[in-house]
Amino acid sequence: MAKLNYEVLEKSGYDGYILKDAPVKMLQFGEGNFLRAFVDYFFDMSNEKAGWNGKITLVQPIAQGLTDLINEQEGLYTLYLRGSEKGEKVNKRRVISAVKNCLNPYTDWEAVKAVAVSPDLEYISCNTTEAGIVYDPNSKADQLPPDSFPAKLTVLLYERFKAGQKGLVILSCELIDNNGKELQRCVNLHIDDWGLGEDFKKWINEENTFCSTLVDRIVPGRIRDPKEVEELDKEHGYEDPLLDVGEVFGVWYIEGPAWLEEKLPFKKAGVNVHVVPEVAPYKKRKVRILNGAHTGFVLGAYLSGQDIVRDCMHNDSIRGFMNKMLYEEVIPILPLDKEDCENFAAAVTDRFNNPFVDHLLMSISLNSTSKWKARNMPSFLEYIEKFGKLPVCLTMSLAAYIAFYSTKITRREEDGLICVRPAGNEYKIQDDAWVLDFYFEHRDASDAELVKAVLSNEKMWDQDLTKIADLEETVLADLTKIRNEGAEAAYASCL
Repeated sequence: MAKLNYEVLEKSGYDGYILKDAPVKMLQFGEGNFLRAFVDYFFDMSNEKAGWNGKITLVQPIAQGLTDLINEQEGLYTLYLRGSEKGEKVNKRRVISAVKNCLNPYTDWEAVKAVAVSPDLEYISCNTTEAGIVYDPNSKADQLPPDSFPAKLTVLLYERFKAGQKGLVILSCELIDNNGKELQRCVNLHIDDWGLGEDFKKWINEENTFCSTLVDRIVPGRIRDPKEVEELDKEHGYEDPLLDVGEVFGVWYIEGPAWLEEKLPFKKAGVNVHVVPEVAPYKKRKVRILNGAHTGFVLGAYLSGQDIVRDCMHNDSIRGFMNKMLYEEVIPILPLDKEDCENFAAAVTDRFNNPFVDHLLMSISLNSTSKWKARNMPSFLEYIEKFGKLPVCLTMSLAAYIAFYSTKITRREEDGLICVRPAGNEYKIQDDAWVLDFYFEHRDASDAELVKAVLSNEKMWDQDLTKIADLEETVLADLTKIRNEGAEAAYASCL
């Protein structure tokens, strides 16, 4: 069977939207599954719905990559968005035609420079992983190409500046705080290091817009089951080694000035991309609601006999516990519109109920001590401050955390702490070594002694939680209920 390209696609009978020719308006560093299922999807939708009429040239970020395969397929690839929306199963197929080609800077740096100086270019997007946006003083302008991504970007923007072209909008998608600002800082450091001049520095900071962004879509990427791949190839009428899979939910927050919303094609296209004055509140919403929900219920859910997130959403007690925690204890203390947060929380239930993803509770349990501290503790403390009482579900969640880390501890292994679930099977807790040592050392303590030791451990929480009124007694009562009646019954008691 032939590989996907424009000619093969036409013969296959595909009747979806396709744009074959358009000027390259975006240079994208990264050709992996996430960017193709997220950024490139939104621009592809903008071609169809908003007449953006643009193509994207991808740049392979490391020496090994997908350049040859992408070019062989003329930039085309199949994207499946799968999941649940309002309780209904969704499985959408779309052939993405926004990508023109891919360049390998390690074999053709000059070709990348040529795109960078094009008058048609408007945007640069990137996702070079969290390690990508770093200042590397060993990266030099005369390297072909420079080692680090910020150094590469500095060279390309300098070429554009010398060519007398307009500035660009840079959309940084790396998973670090203030990603756009940090990228801009690195570029400015290279300008100073390399002596590129004040005029160029002024152009960088006044004519270009470095946007910090928050991305949110789970992208499993390739389909692993060879049988399913074979069936899809037959159904499509072509082979597609670049086929990509993402969850149906996706939202992109772009921090930028008000004029940017009109420049970008997303508002006109009606896609879930928003220009906002600050990304930080939306990151807080994601961490507190989406990530906080995961960490808040999965440990007790696992002790109750559940293994997969989706199955938890079909359990009235666990789902009810999660929703009460979100709607009554987390959302009321968030600095965003209540309805907006509630809509986001409703989408979380759909995302957790994804029929295509078997998300294991044990995989979420990794490093739960620092996760609970970062994702749940702020909501817990702010609720107490605002309402003057303990939040019922978050307090029970803290007890479930203690229960998970201390249920029938049998041994300490090099990479984990081995406990025995009420169902009888062993499970391995993985966390920082000092955390595992703490629980192992307290394996013979009474529950009262354990609760006091955990809550007063300032290394865990940066404070002594036993000073919070009624907390020690309440956590002990909750832990006793989990031990005696089971975690599911304990969760149900909160409703």
